[in-house]
Amino acid sequence: MKFSIVIVMSLSVIVNGVMAQTDSDYDAPKNAWGDPDLSGVWNFASNTPMQRPEKWGDQEFLTSEQLQEEITRQQARAQAADERAAKAVDLDADLPTGPQVLGYNDFWFETQGLDANVRTSHIVYPKNGRIPAAVEGAKVQRGNQITDTPNENRPVRFVVGGISKDGPEDRGLSERCIVGFNSGPPFVPSLYNNNVQLFQNEDNVVILTEMIHDARIVPIGERKVLDDGIRLWSGDSRGYWDDDTLVVETKNFNGHRQTFSSTGNNFDMVLTEKFTRTSYDQVRYEFTIEDPTTFSDTISAVVPMTKTSGQLYEYACHEGNYGMLNTLRGARVAEENGWDLEGR
Repeated sequence: MKFSIVIVMSLSVIVNGVMAQTDSDYDAPKNAWGDPDLSGVWNFASNTPMQRPEKWGDQEFLTSEQLQEEITRQQARAQAADERAAKAVDLDADLPTGPQVLGYNDFWFETQGLDANVRTSHIVYPKNGRIPAAVEGAKVQRGNQITDTPNENRPVRFVVGGISKDGPEDRGLSERCIVGFNSGPPFVPSLYNNNVQLFQNEDNVVILTEMIHDARIVPIGERKVLDDGIRLWSGDSRGYWDDDTLVVETKNFNGHRQTFSSTGNNFDMVLTEKFTRTSYDQVRYEFTIEDPTTFSDTISAVVPMTKTSGQLYEYACHEGNYGMLNTLRGARVAEENGWDLEGR
């Protein structure tokens, strides 16, 4: 389980790593036409929470003592999780329910960040690092990996889980292979496949996500925007350079996804992303969400990305694949035999 592999680096190395992320003296390499070179595969895995725990208040970074306490706590939590996972699949374990069926083997999890990040949260605005209040009437719809979420109606806007197994439209968007649970936009560190590859030419930047193999082609410079009636799952992106920072503004989302963190729909969302190369192996990724029909304030976050030497291989997920067929077929067998797989 990658989460449990916590490397306890010296505090001086960690502090130096954070300084390197924000070093304004770094001169990013340029490509043949003079733009900063962002090309390559970048990993945005992280064990930093997106939303700041209330105990930290407005504190943006951990102190040395708090960092050590956090490492100790994460190690203990990871060990307990490993023990629970081992017991859950142990045929001889003394459990009232017997062996359990789990969603994933923990081996695949990659929630340990590759960088030296000591933030208390990825969200940096609002100042308390927490998601602002939803406006009146904004829909909240939550899914989870283990059980279905009853008493919800279509469309299913969340990406993990489902509301029933009556048909494919009742499953979450990642199960339907429409959008990944971490690929956004914006990118949100999650369980695995936290990788993105950037390609550049003079006129376009391509943002290729590993999860569900989505490729956003971002025109650079003045381009005619899409008609408001044309709506896309990942929106319509336009980019420009602000000194050494690539700024990508995305609108025209289709409204069939949540704006952020289980809340709203993204029909009116405006997303601004910034990519700044801060060292040979680091890109500072920032995003700001504006959606006055969902949240009472904007949301801004910083997610470090680390360069990797690996390649992206095909994520062979498509709507209607055998995973979906087997999920629905299994539900029909369970109904026929009177089984209650979710304990309700």
